[in-house]
Amino acid sequence: MSDLEHPTPLIGWRLLALLYDFFPLLALWFVTAAGFTLLHGDAVRGGWLGALEFFTLWLITGFYAVISWQRGGQTIGMRAWRLQLRTHNNAPLQRRLLWLRYVVGSISLLACGLGFWWAWIDRNRLTWHDRISATYLQRLPKRG
Repeated sequence: MSDLEHPTPLIGWRLLALLYDFFPLLALWFVTAAGFTLLHGDAVRGGWLGALEFFTLWLITGFYAVISWQRGGQTIGMRAWRLQLRTHNNAPLQRRLLWLRYVVGSISLLACGLGFWWAWIDRNRLTWHDRISATYLQRLPKRG
């Protein structure tokens, strides 16, 4: 695959899309946290319930991403910046690979974004999660 075949967006576009996606996710996180607070009777402050809440928030974020990617290859943030997730052979996006992409992307963020920064040195500007899931982001042209 050459850069000319699949022009991938620079890291800045990816970060802007993540920033936009933060806002709908924040609303989902507030609703989830409110549910945990109602069940617990107070704010959750660590322990097993805190770990469960964190895991639940991570899963909700994953469902948001995977469902968005399956329905057109874009999250809300990706639409704003004209980014679309695709496979190298234009096959339909498989749920298993999308979850793998999400997990590796999460690990990349935990590693101070190392998997995202990798795109700066990758010859095709692909991130770790692009490579592992056999997908890539494409910047779509502006509409007339």
